Parts: sequence; C-alpha cells; structure tokens
Amino acid sequence: MDFHLYFLRHGQAANRADWQGEDSARPLTTDGKRRMQREGAALRALDLAIDLVISSPLLRARQTAEIVASALGLGGRLITDPRLAPGFGPSELKGILAAHRGASALMLVGHEPDFSDTIGQLIGGGRLEVKKGALALVELPDRASLAGRLVWLIPPKVLDR
Repeated sequence: MDFHLYFLRHGQAANRADWQGEDSARPLTTDGKRRMQREGAALRALDLAIDLVISSPLLRARQTAEIVASALGLGGRLITDPRLAPGFGPSELKGILAAHRGASALMLVGHEPDFSDTIGQLIGGGRLEVKKGALALVELPDRASLAGRLVWLIPPKVLDR
C-alpha cells in the first residue's frame, strides 16, 4: 500500500521587508488566516485520511497547521518538528518518516523553496513551485527509498473557493 505524503505550504504571511521582528515570528496576515480557514473546509471535503499533521516551528507554518488541523478534526494530532524549518530536505524527511512509522498518511506544513526542491527529488527530477497555501500529494511505495510520484499539486486559488 502506498504511503501518502501531503506537503502544505504555509498561508500568506506578513511581508518580510515590512516585518520588524525575527523571521521565525512572522505571522499569517488576517487575510492569510481567512484563506486558510476556507482551504481547511475544502480539505475536509476531500476526506484525505491523514494520520498526523507535522508543522515547521515558524509561526506562520504553525498557524497554518493549527487552522487546517482544526478543520480536519486533527487538533489532537498536530505536532511541531524543527526539521521542517527552512533548510528541510530529503535527509530531514527520512528522519520524520522514521519517527512516525505507524502512520500511513502525513501532512507536512512548511516552506519554500524546500518543499518544491524536496518534491522534485522524490519524483526523480522536475521543477515545480508550491505557492503559499498550495497542497501537493506525493505517493511513496515505501518510505525507505524516498522515491515516489507526484499525484497532484492543488494551487491555493482552487482550495480557496
């Protein structure tokens, strides 16, 4: 049976150039929160059967994960993992997968360009862009190989309807 790996990029955050604090504390905008609530409702309708939502520790990703996990009824199955902070890649993914062997579907909430680069490596090459609020599904035949296929990449405009 295939393992489902969902990659959700965080929602619209405060502008980096205008933000005065640490980048890790940059929050979602009010509009970004509203959009993620609508996306959460759309994801609930998809009935994705996710076992666990794992978020980057950065505030904008945590806020995105909390909104979506709540919409999916997974508020109690949300954790933060520092491996999803900027710099995430296949070696960090391998560690995350090893730590959650009992799961058959994980949703990872994180950042660019890490998600696009990692997905490209998982599918054997290719260029793609995971926009803010976009969701990608990669199926892995087994977790050890870290080789799979991109099933779909849903842009945020489709989820935010």
